[in-house]
Amino acid sequence: MVVTRKTPELLCPAEFTPHEFKSLSDIDDQTTLRLYVTAINFYKKNPSMEGKDLVKIIREAIAKALVFYYPLAGRLREHTGRKLVVECTGQGVVFAEADADVTLQHFEEDGLYPPFPNLDAITLDVPNNQGVLFDIPLMFIQDLSFPSVSITQCAMVSAFPNFCPPWVNLLAERRPLLFDQFGTDIFLAPPSRRACRAHREYDVATGTSGGAHVPLDQMVERSFLFGSAEISALRRILPPHLQRCSKFDIVAGCTWRCQTIALSPEPDEEIRFIGVMDNRKQIKPPLPVGYSGNVISLPVAVTTAGELSKNPLHYTVELVTKAKREATTDKYLRSVASLMVMRDRPNVTGMNTYMVSNMMHVSLNQMDVGWGTAAYGGVAKGILWPTVNMQIAWYHGYKDGFVVPVSLPLKSMKVFEKHLRVMITTAPTHSSL
Repeated sequence: MVVTRKTPELLCPAEFTPHEFKSLSDIDDQTTLRLYVTAINFYKKNPSMEGKDLVKIIREAIAKALVFYYPLAGRLREHTGRKLVVECTGQGVVFAEADADVTLQHFEEDGLYPPFPNLDAITLDVPNNQGVLFDIPLMFIQDLSFPSVSITQCAMVSAFPNFCPPWVNLLAERRPLLFDQFGTDIFLAPPSRRACRAHREYDVATGTSGGAHVPLDQMVERSFLFGSAEISALRRILPPHLQRCSKFDIVAGCTWRCQTIALSPEPDEEIRFIGVMDNRKQIKPPLPVGYSGNVISLPVAVTTAGELSKNPLHYTVELVTKAKREATTDKYLRSVASLMVMRDRPNVTGMNTYMVSNMMHVSLNQMDVGWGTAAYGGVAKGILWPTVNMQIAWYHGYKDGFVVPVSLPLKSMKVFEKHLRVMITTAPTHSSL
């Protein structure tokens, strides 16, 4: 496959925007969110768009959207107490145009979902995570054209979660909401406030990384499909009080358990499950229209590798459901904001951690940039730090279930597959979803 990429350019707002400084909330500026996450959309060519310059249309829509969302054309700065602010400089976001010589079938041999072949070749490089504080653009966008497919890549700092809809709205000639709620004090911790919870998701890491360090080039990436049949089989293993838990809880608990067994940490090693939850609907009073900051919580379940491995699936699922239930409150988020200020904005605990975000309801595939809705829309790949045995995975909807990406050493991947197969195939058959 040959990819021809033009020199990336900076797209600035289409009109003059204010030069000012805007603070991020104490939820947005935590260390965990100081990284770039890349989403990728695959579009089948639409005959009605023949003869139109789609790249020009997208470029103009982004420039217009940056007038409303002008902080995204700025740069992040770190002030006293590691507090993040964005300097609204109007310098712009990165936009790149590229062409390649393959068809959509190249990416969907088993189905159109990660891991995608030749991903590094077709995606635009973005800075390492430390780069967000060194005068680096906050967003990178690439439009890649193939003979029968177009791919749009969007990488942005996680502290700015809601920019894609505004520039897509402008493609459809709809005015986006103004960025008028950026930097409000909704999640700024008052000086006298203290965290009201333990927040073990931010524990200082202790112990080992659960095994010898495995170089990234020796890791194997696979995706596992959990359709209605697989989820029904796993649900049948659960006791009556867990029969009504969500599909996500079942899949997350199963994957966490299988992965722990596959990696085989020492039995007394602490291990964590961290979910990524949107608490937007739980905030009281309701958030104002136009609020564009993060409203995420990171519910955590903590146990030991020995306990997780020797207990049946319901033990793991119960840990996941309990962690989610305790984090689904307005008070939880405000406690996190206070903790960030008290402890100099700690990172989440990475040691022996499995972090999961459910993308089922995000609907990135509905983002229409001129070709109609996407054949696939979602995060391009998971994040893996093998030195501390931390994996971040995004679950995407596929048919009647989930696609779950997993990255493990080859030997561990075989163990994972074996335990997953045993759990599903040995389930009783007397009930169903």
